[in-house]
Amino acid sequence: MKKVFSVALGVLTAIGGFVDIGDLVTNAQVGARFGLSLGWVVVAGILGICVFAEMSGRVAAVSQRATFDLIRERLGPRMGMANLVASMSVTLLTFIAEIGGVALALQLVSSVNYVLLVPFIAFAVWLILWRAKFSVMENVLGLVGLALVVFGVALWQLGPDWGDLTHRMLAVDKPGDEQWRTWAYYAVALFGAALTPYEVFFFSSGGVEERWTVEDLGTMRTNVFIGFPLGGMLSLAIAGSAAVVFGPMDASVDTLGQVGLPVAVALGKIGLAVALIGFVAATLGAACECGLSVGYSIAQFSGWQWGKYVRADVAARFHVILVLSAVVATGVLMTTVDPILVTEASVVFSAVALPLTYFPILVVANDPDYMGDHTNGRLANALGSVYLVVIGVAALAAIPLMVVTRMGA
Repeated sequence: MKKVFSVALGVLTAIGGFVDIGDLVTNAQVGARFGLSLGWVVVAGILGICVFAEMSGRVAAVSQRATFDLIRERLGPRMGMANLVASMSVTLLTFIAEIGGVALALQLVSSVNYVLLVPFIAFAVWLILWRAKFSVMENVLGLVGLALVVFGVALWQLGPDWGDLTHRMLAVDKPGDEQWRTWAYYAVALFGAALTPYEVFFFSSGGVEERWTVEDLGTMRTNVFIGFPLGGMLSLAIAGSAAVVFGPMDASVDTLGQVGLPVAVALGKIGLAVALIGFVAATLGAACECGLSVGYSIAQFSGWQWGKYVRADVAARFHVILVLSAVVATGVLMTTVDPILVTEASVVFSAVALPLTYFPILVVANDPDYMGDHTNGRLANALGSVYLVVIGVAALAAIPLMVVTRMGA
């Protein structure tokens, strides 16, 4: 059982990164419109996040310091500040959307307008971040979030033409009634969602919270190579289910309720109830992950004491950041802005911020002063370099595609 719980950090990070509120809707939207013709982007994102998460986790285990803590020291305050502004802006946007996502999920259960639920959810998230033990948070939210596996069961129950789904995924093509620029926009959005900056910052900071050492490198890699692929497979299952149910009807997916429809079609009310549990756990887990990441980033850059294992009076400024983040998220959502729209925008801006996030990680992971004998090997450097080129292309294309396609409309 201890070995099962040892991968909980990776599961929580993966669910928060791959299957948050924006990804739930975006993957279903992409599946309905494009089938699995963009599934290869998810696979590429899985490999990319595994490469850089392994680096950041290794840095944390070897140095006992979080990645962001080292970026400012290694690359200087200017690069550190650029990294901080870019990553924290995206993370705060995502935090706002995740609190809204929890509200949308609870609205499906209670029929209470999500705006009325926002203040209570923001308070609950802050309370979890303040009082809940890190291990309890990751184990409970991460494992309950696995209820989203019901989408894989639903896809199997729907009995699709597996050969056709696989062919569409490998063909790298688009439906005839869609434009290439729209196809490219969603490709960049999915890629940005898979490699969202807060994932690696949360993962490395979580390793420090859990006091990883060199002896824990095996546990860290188990987290990476089980957790993140699992999140990617859940994304593919959501897209595949939507492709099977909505594709033949030429229907679109615009709400969280519509995302769960394929599960209801395949498995009935019980399956839908399980999906709703997964919605709440995944979005709540993502909200906690994003909230902590905002606090981690600012505190580590500033050299302040931080962490859930540190008493609140000792890490007072870290906890003040968590409170202010919850207040800002509540204020924004009370304007009735659409949480899904906020997240869809955040994943595009995430693509823009990727170079500032992953280049410093590659530099630190190759520095023997921090890593000793555990610097990157040839394979890690080769994959990291290739992905930096791809990340650069995605960063340059993200904003023009968003403008030209009007966010994929």
